[in-house]
Amino acid sequence: MAGMEAFIDRLDPDMCVVTAVAGGERAGCLVGFASQCSIRPVRFVVWLSELNHTFRVARNAEVLAVHLLAREQRGLAELFGGRTGDRTDKFQDVRLREAYGGALVLEDAPAWFVGRIMTRAGGGDHIGFVLDPVEWGGQETYDGPLLRLSDAVSIPPGHPVD
Repeated sequence: MAGMEAFIDRLDPDMCVVTAVAGGERAGCLVGFASQCSIRPVRFVVWLSELNHTFRVARNAEVLAVHLLAREQRGLAELFGGRTGDRTDKFQDVRLREAYGGALVLEDAPAWFVGRIMTRAGGGDHIGFVLDPVEWGGQETYDGPLLRLSDAVSIPPGHPVD
């Protein structure tokens, strides 16, 4: 396994905040497992841990919102990655707006999209939510660095990882 860990340790993906709303409940978490997964049609997949609050809300949602963060938005990453929605209202002091399908968009994110959940796929301890993008936006003038795994690796998770 040391060989695979060496491979994974070389990766430094962009981090995302995923938000979900269902049954009057809202949730959001910091995600490091996300990628475009189709060119035509464009599809994107986000992988959510079955252990966290966001997964429990997302499994009943019709849409998810996916947000990229700027490197200097570490505080927002700590909020969504270092606290659990089981005990904290992560949205209390965050600038939000409602988007397609009731999705919550973080207004200060440099880029975001809302996607309809097309399917879900198991993949170990995370479930992949395949999204069909239906609305998107962000700060057109932002051209700075995005928050990456190496910027967020020291954030202790808000829920157990196993």
